[in-house]
Amino acid sequence: MSASSTLVNLDTAKQLTINAQAIIDQSLTKLRQACSKDGKVRSALLDQHQWVSFDLARSAAEVSAARHMLEYAERLREKSTAEDNLLENQIAAAYCSEMFTNLRARIAPRLADFKIEPMQFHALLDQPELVAWASEQSCVENIVSLGDQMRTSSGHLGKSVLDQEHEFMADTFSRFALDVVHPLAEHIHRKDADIPDDILNPLKEMGVFGLSIPEQFGGLQPDDREDNMGMIVVTEALSRGSVGAAGSLITRPEILAKALLAGGTEEQKKTWLPRLAQGEILNAIAVTEPDYGSDVANMKLPAIKTEGGWLLNGAKTWCTFCGKANVLLVLARTNPDPSAGHRGLSVFLAEKPVFAGHEFEHHQENGGMIRGKAIPTMGYRGMHSFEVYFENYFVPDANLLGGEDGLNKGFYSVMKGFAGGRIQTAARALGIMQAAFEKSLSYATDRKVFGQPVGDYQLTRVKLARMGMLLQVCRQFTYGVGRLLDKGEGQMEASLVKVLACNVAEWVTREAMQIHGGMGYAEETAVSRYFVDARVLSIFEGAEETLALKVIARSLIENAGD
Repeated sequence: MSASSTLVNLDTAKQLTINAQAIIDQSLTKLRQACSKDGKVRSALLDQHQWVSFDLARSAAEVSAARHMLEYAERLREKSTAEDNLLENQIAAAYCSEMFTNLRARIAPRLADFKIEPMQFHALLDQPELVAWASEQSCVENIVSLGDQMRTSSGHLGKSVLDQEHEFMADTFSRFALDVVHPLAEHIHRKDADIPDDILNPLKEMGVFGLSIPEQFGGLQPDDREDNMGMIVVTEALSRGSVGAAGSLITRPEILAKALLAGGTEEQKKTWLPRLAQGEILNAIAVTEPDYGSDVANMKLPAIKTEGGWLLNGAKTWCTFCGKANVLLVLARTNPDPSAGHRGLSVFLAEKPVFAGHEFEHHQENGGMIRGKAIPTMGYRGMHSFEVYFENYFVPDANLLGGEDGLNKGFYSVMKGFAGGRIQTAARALGIMQAAFEKSLSYATDRKVFGQPVGDYQLTRVKLARMGMLLQVCRQFTYGVGRLLDKGEGQMEASLVKVLACNVAEWVTREAMQIHGGMGYAEETAVSRYFVDARVLSIFEGAEETLALKVIARSLIENAGD
C-alpha cells in the first residue's frame, strides 16, 4: 500500500538522515586531514577542494533541513494523533527521500573526491531497505497525491507550531501585505519607483522598525532575550507582498541595531535606538566596496582623523535604501596598515538628508560631499541600491561606534549585525515562495490547455507537490533555526538555511513562471517579479559560494572529528 493512503513510518526517515549525516562527517574528517598543516586547516589547501566543499555544504544544509522537518512532525505528534498529521508526515518523508537520493547521486560518482571508501558508502547509503524506502516515498503515485492534497486544501501545507504571540504577528502582517503592499507592488516594480509613504507610515506605527530593538529603547524585543522568531514571521509575511517594497525594510535597522547593541556606547544606544525603533530615522548600510563584497576584512575606504571627528573618502556600493536614509552605517579603515586586516576597521554613523529618487548629492558646510546614484537592477526594486562616493565627508567623534574603545573594532560589530541578516534573508525567501506557490495553484486551476485545467496534468501536479514540499521544509527549517538563535545557538544553522532557502526560492519561482507559460514571462504577471526578486537572495547577505566555502565548509572541516 502506498504512503499516500496510509500512515508513514518516519523511523526509517530518521535512520536515513542519521546515515546521511554520518557519511558527511566521514568526508569532513578526511578533508580535515587533507587540508591541514601543522594542526591547522590552511586556506590554500582548502581551496584545492572547493567543489567538494561546496557540495558538502549544500548536503549539510539538506540534511539539517530534513532533521528540522522531522522535529516539526514530532512536535505535531505530541499535540495530536498521527492520523491528524498525515500530510505533514508525507511531506517529511518525501523530502527525506529526496535529500537521501540527492546525496547518493552527488557522492556515488566521486567517492575519491569526497575521500570516502566504497565500503563506507555502501554500508551507509546503499542499504537495500533504505534505498527501497526512499524509492517508495518518491514514486509518482505518492508525489502526485501530495500535489492533489495541496490543491484541494487551497495550498494548506501543515499545522502551525508558532506560539500565540507569533501567530498573531504573522496574521497581522500577512493581512497588511495582501491589503496594502500587494496592490502597490507591481507599480513600484515596473516603474522602479520609491517605496511610498502608504507602506512606510503604517509600518512605522506597527513598530516594524523596532523588531530587533529591546523594549527599554522603545522597540518590540523583550529586554531579557532576543526574538528572532518575531523578525522571521514578520519578514516572511511582508515578503509575500513584495520583498523589495516591504519584506526587506527590516534588514537595515536590524543590522544597525545589533551593531549598536554589540559595540555602541550607552549614550549612542540611547541616542539612536529609540529613533530607529519609531521609524523617526531610516538607515542604510555602507559596507561593500567596488572591489570588495563578501571579503569584508579587506575593505579599504579610509577614515582620516581630523579635529573633532573623521573624514571619509572613497566609494561604497550596493548601499540599499541610501537615498531615503537619514544615517549610514559606514565600515571604514582607521588603521592604514593593510596587514591589520579586519583589526583596522571601524564603524561610523554618517548622517545625511533624505532624498527621493535615483540620484542625490549633499554638500556639508565644511566642504565635505556625498554623492549617490542608484544601480539599475532587474529586480528588488523600490529601495534602490546606490553607488556612494564620499569626499572629505565629516563624521563627528560622537558617531564613531563605541567611541575611542570602538576604534579598529568595527568588524566585530558589523558581523554581529550581519548574522541576523542571514536568517532574515531565509525568511524573505519563504515569503516569495509562498506568493509564487499561491499564484501557481490559482492559475493551474483556472487556466485550461488542450481542453483541461493545467493543474490536472500529472507533471503540473508533481511540480505543485515539490513546490509545496520544499516551501514547507524551508519554513520549518527557518523556524527551527530561529528558535535556536533565540537560545543563543544556531549561528552555523543560520548560514545553512540561508544557502538552502534562497537556492530553493529560485527554483520555486522559476516553476511558478513555467506553470504560467507565456504569461509567466509577462511583467503584468506577478510571478515574473517573484523570479527576479528571488534571484538576488543567493547573492546578498553572504553570497552562496562565500557562505558555502568560507563559512560553512571551513567551519565544518575545522570541527570535524571533535
